[in-house]
Amino acid sequence: MQLENYAIVGDTHTLALVGNDGSIDWLCVPRFDSGACFAALLGGPDFGHWKLAPKGEIRAVRQRYRGATLILETELDTADGTVRLIDFMPIRDRTPNVVRIVEGVRGTVTLAMELVIRYDYGSIQPWVHSEGGRLHAVAGPDALVLATPVATHGKRFTTAAEFSVARGQRVPFTLSWHASHTAPPPSPDPEAALADTEAWWLEWSARWSGDGPYHDAVQRSLVVLKALTYAPSGGIVAAGTTSLPEDLGGVRNWDYRYCWLRDATFTLQAMLHAGYEDEARAWRDWLLRAVAGEPARLQIMYGLAGERRIGELELDWLPGYEGSRPVRVGNAAIGQRQLDVYGELMDVLHLGRCAGLPDDPEAWSVQRACLDWLESHWQEPDEGMWEVRSGRRNFTFSKIMVWAAFDRAIKSVETFGGDGPVDRWRALRDAVHADVCAKGFDPARNAFTQAYGSPELDASALLVPIVGFLPAGDPRVRGTLDAILRELVVDGFVQRYPTGDRMHNPDGLPGGEGAFLACSFWLVDALAIAGRRDEARALFDRLLAVRNPVGLLSEEYDVEHRRLVGNFPQAFSHIALVNSARNLTVELGPARQRATSTHRPCGDLIAR
Repeated sequence: MQLENYAIVGDTHTLALVGNDGSIDWLCVPRFDSGACFAALLGGPDFGHWKLAPKGEIRAVRQRYRGATLILETELDTADGTVRLIDFMPIRDRTPNVVRIVEGVRGTVTLAMELVIRYDYGSIQPWVHSEGGRLHAVAGPDALVLATPVATHGKRFTTAAEFSVARGQRVPFTLSWHASHTAPPPSPDPEAALADTEAWWLEWSARWSGDGPYHDAVQRSLVVLKALTYAPSGGIVAAGTTSLPEDLGGVRNWDYRYCWLRDATFTLQAMLHAGYEDEARAWRDWLLRAVAGEPARLQIMYGLAGERRIGELELDWLPGYEGSRPVRVGNAAIGQRQLDVYGELMDVLHLGRCAGLPDDPEAWSVQRACLDWLESHWQEPDEGMWEVRSGRRNFTFSKIMVWAAFDRAIKSVETFGGDGPVDRWRALRDAVHADVCAKGFDPARNAFTQAYGSPELDASALLVPIVGFLPAGDPRVRGTLDAILRELVVDGFVQRYPTGDRMHNPDGLPGGEGAFLACSFWLVDALAIAGRRDEARALFDRLLAVRNPVGLLSEEYDVEHRRLVGNFPQAFSHIALVNSARNLTVELGPARQRATSTHRPCGDLIAR
């Protein structure tokens, strides 16, 4: 099934993908990064799914969320009538629960249930038995409990049922996980859980009071970002899935169920400007806990609670999404060096201070230690923000974010009274700036390039004015924007960098990839601050049009096949949507455009 046909439900610990055919095809419990008990997304029904659907022909399907919540409603029309599936995950108390309510809307419809539980990404078949009027499925450390008034039976290692609903009738199902060595938890009351879940999401969503032409798109993106937040720690995962391909049938299949420092500042901006200070502070605090320790060992990503070991494995028993192999869990990029993350760390902590977040007394000590290390190592090559697997180079954007690290340190001293060798940092900031302009800029093309001495362009150069490295009106910024529009934009969407050559891709991987949606939103921002606001709005509307019917975005968009590709839903895409929507609704006069200079003490969203 294509990603356009999936929605999510979640409980701020994990999430499930629900198809518009009534099948839950992806669920990891108890956390985002746990082994999947439903892995049909990566291999088909035999690897685990839970389907509730009419037995007869389905003539029409409508799927939507109930207002500003994560309660999903799927209506299915048949010749005999219409049923509504209400799917949600109650906000967690002790254990994860998936609740499904089948409601009769019109006529009388016969439905079938098929429940295939396969733990550890489809590799482990549980022992299933009935006890206390509920069905228990146990294997290794995992156990699931199914509660429903519908009679079920076993059929070829599958739990099946058949039942009918008439107009006005409601038939509930609940599936609850618990550690197999503990007593099974009580199943939640479905109707009470529905009311509580709706009230919780409506209260949370009401904290954002934005308006304007992009209200609904922004609100849905904010709900998605909350759904991707691991509530116990405040960490926000990059996506809820693993190994959804960037290139259909290819090998660019990665596990995104972790937290990236690369996303830090954009995430904080989105949360702060939407009024979610608690979430912004929780993210800032997660960041500080995760990076604490030796500066030389700063990682590009961490686990949900700040875990540092995330080994990469290939699951050879799974055929992959539409045959895209290998299927990977974990991410070997954790061992890479990316100098840009030091800039992200300094930037996000400076932004937090500018926004008035209560300061952490240890934050400045952590920053000082990182700056001390960066002073001696900034000239070294790295793998860059896109985690290339072709070896280290002097990536231009990495050096720009080194500049940003010292720039934000200087501003923190000047604005908030921090202590530090400001004169030395100013000299370093100027040296890095000169280095980038001399080695990362191609005068013949009038554009910043991906790496020193490299001919390739990179969409990260769109951020040059946004991070404040150069003002938007600088001829080098305008030239870079024009070059990216000529060479990296395909049918209105932005590629990260050129790919498609099996022998000479700059990232060392075969095949191509889709257009990167976050980069496409960066182009919206770059056009806006360049004063080309009509073009920016037109591109933003085009990006909104590729969201799936319930407003979700993946990592990339396959322009050739007109499909969402990559892991789903993607936090980076939704964060960029929120920030671009604000940029387009803020009038940007000359004073605001001048705010993109390198001398801002505290940046606004459009220029950090």
